[in-house]
Amino acid sequence: MSLQTIDIRGSAAGPHLLITGGVHGDEFEPMVALRRIGRTINPDSLRGRLTLIPVVNEPAFARGQRTAEDERDLARACPGRADGTTTERIADALSQKIQQADYYIDLHTGGTRIGVLPLVGYMLHPDNQLLDQQRRIAKAFNLPVVWGTDYRLEGRSLSVARDAKVPAIYAEYQGSANCSSEGVEAYVTGCLNVLGCLQMIDRQPPPSAIQHVVEDHRPNSGHLQICNPSPMTGFFESSVKLGDSVREGDPLGTISDPLGNDLRTIRCCQNGIVLMLHTFCAVSEGTSLATILEF
Repeated sequence: MSLQTIDIRGSAAGPHLLITGGVHGDEFEPMVALRRIGRTINPDSLRGRLTLIPVVNEPAFARGQRTAEDERDLARACPGRADGTTTERIADALSQKIQQADYYIDLHTGGTRIGVLPLVGYMLHPDNQLLDQQRRIAKAFNLPVVWGTDYRLEGRSLSVARDAKVPAIYAEYQGSANCSSEGVEAYVTGCLNVLGCLQMIDRQPPPSAIQHVVEDHRPNSGHLQICNPSPMTGFFESSVKLGDSVREGDPLGTISDPLGNDLRTIRCCQNGIVLMLHTFCAVSEGTSLATILEF
């Protein structure tokens, strides 16, 4: 499996930075941002090598879906298999690219069904030197939330980077079936900030936009898809917005059957702010409805 890349080699020595978008086929801002970065970077002013993959999961994008025809989540299929299903073969090709890099950034959004408060995340790697590098580039990216989470989660692009000892971060920015100009601009700016931090380009760091820095060592922290699961299949109406402060017992919204006869209130079981919210009203039983960032 071959991935289409934009490869820019600088005129001077420096590290190799890999940046990917479109691991899921319905996440659009990263795709636009990486194409724009590819047109922005001048090789004569670049130190090192920059590899951009705007659409990792092209079969999923062609379907207009999150996944390819095998319905496998690429963000759970790494390191993949060269002789596997479509998604496994893409995961294998992506894993090889990650293993060849010196640094890695994976750009995401909430896709068509979810909204995510703009954040940069990283695994709390047991290697303190590598962890410090991840903290440094995560803060350089300069989104409102910086979130360190459980390093033991498997199947992800960042778990490949973890095993290869490649400092890696990921970013999330909104979603909900949009391709917002604000998200594209934030991703272009964030990636350029990291290039400056790594001294691959000349760039002054901007004023900090960081509002929250949280490191959560608990098992499964960072696993957005298991938080506040829906008790039934039905129609979800949220009563909160991204970034809202909530406390234990506060209503997050309601879920009901098609006629509204079975109406259940979903209550928060944590204190913090709303980090992720399911914005597509039709949900299945077990679907994560919201993630709360605890302080």
